[in-house]
Amino acid sequence: MKIISQIKLPVEKEMELFEKKFFQSMSSQVALLNRITHYIVNRKGKQMRPMFVFLVAKMVSEGKVNERTYRGASVIELIHTATLVHDDVVDDSNRRRGFFSINALWKNKIAVLVGDYLLSKGLLLSIDNNDFDLLKIISVAVREMSEGELLQIEKARRLDITEEVYYEIIRQKTATLIAACCSLGAASVKPDSEDVEEMRRFGELIGMAFQIKDDLFDYGDDKIGKPTGIDIKEQKMTLPLIYALNNSDKKEKAWVINSIKNHNKDKKRVKEVIAFVKKKGGLDYATKRMEAFQEEALKILKNYPQSQFKDSLELMVNYVIERKK
Repeated sequence: MKIISQIKLPVEKEMELFEKKFFQSMSSQVALLNRITHYIVNRKGKQMRPMFVFLVAKMVSEGKVNERTYRGASVIELIHTATLVHDDVVDDSNRRRGFFSINALWKNKIAVLVGDYLLSKGLLLSIDNNDFDLLKIISVAVREMSEGELLQIEKARRLDITEEVYYEIIRQKTATLIAACCSLGAASVKPDSEDVEEMRRFGELIGMAFQIKDDLFDYGDDKIGKPTGIDIKEQKMTLPLIYALNNSDKKEKAWVINSIKNHNKDKKRVKEVIAFVKKKGGLDYATKRMEAFQEEALKILKNYPQSQFKDSLELMVNYVIERKK
């Protein structure tokens, strides 16, 4: 059985019902909008975010979920989808998960409006049901994701990023959404409990490990979703590179920064930078940091009684760092 199916098993029924509710939550009076949202729903990914919501909710409440849990999962998926649609416009990307992106098929203006529509649908779903605690969790995540993106853009221009700043960028950009899924799951069934903060931290740790794994893919030769060296071409400062720079002399540092700034389209030069990062131990260091985040996440799960939901979350944590793409 595929690992994702195995993780999903204890919440399979909830996920099926969620898909129906999620599709309903997107509906509109405008035919064009319905056509686009239908296109989005039919090309969904692994749906890790709603899975986190349901698994956490069931783990902290002895297997119970309620309508708030479904709404929480729908809101997070609406808002996540909105950010993806907007991201594709910003990156001028024509593909999303192997299919045409919304902006490629319907142009930028429509894509931006669809993103705004999904965002407002998510917010209203919470407001209409007085889920203000859930709304706060999501709103903080959206704010942090925007801040993280802008911080990364600011730092990419100057290439002066420290390890601390890097962690702050990935915490905001990637980890904050997974943290929101986990705290939403807990808040939907046990509002105002300690589990809400505990699960937020758990999700944040998984998100940090997930992003470092993504950084490592840039240096791998596996057939994965993105070509090797793409982060260097885009002048993104990732953990293996930051470590290598911190452990270089002045001359080496100047060569690496010059390569990234002025020769990032030169395939041979990019390969040389990758070889340099490997030689300096950048990959080993990043792997150790990723495993430290993974261990901390698993430690939090130890505080909860044994259940199939906890088993699935443990599987999920391990999958994040063992995945091949």
